[in-house]
Amino acid sequence: MIYFTSDLHLNHTRIIELANRPFGSVEEMNDTIIGNINDTVGADDTLWVLGDVCMGMKKTQDAGWLLAMLACNDVHLVMGNHDPRQRKEELIAAGFVTVSDYEELRVGSHKTAVLCHYPLMSWNGSSRGSYMLHGHIHATAEYNERNRNDGIKRYDVGVDANAYRPVSIEHIKEFFATTNARN
Repeated sequence: MIYFTSDLHLNHTRIIELANRPFGSVEEMNDTIIGNINDTVGADDTLWVLGDVCMGMKKTQDAGWLLAMLACNDVHLVMGNHDPRQRKEELIAAGFVTVSDYEELRVGSHKTAVLCHYPLMSWNGSSRGSYMLHGHIHATAEYNERNRNDGIKRYDVGVDANAYRPVSIEHIKEFFATTNARN
């Protein structure tokens, strides 16, 4: 199964206040997010992190600390604004399978998911039913509901919009199947 998440901000103390996260400490936040990932994503699954994993880490190699804690062996990073763009090789050495700025995944016979840290107003295949998966804006679940209700197949996979856990591509497909989304 393929899963998505974003905006982990592990070890970033200020994000608790900035994003109004319900944690008493950065340790509680780290433990909850990592625990939720491991409760959801198995060793043989694929996890796409759509940015901002490195905020709060002192050096790029600290990303290896996160990856060592995850049960999943197939973790990919789409860079966010708080990830060190000039250090992609170090992030791969730390354990990410791939590190990129943008990806397109085939998620069905005629469906594509466009992966970017930033929400896009228009994306490849949007008129043919492709999904736009992103993070960055630290939205709530209501943002995704609003997009669905407005017929827009754009989904914030960030932890703040998804009860601090990853979401599967199957969940996203089912989520949008309940409407006649135009994009």
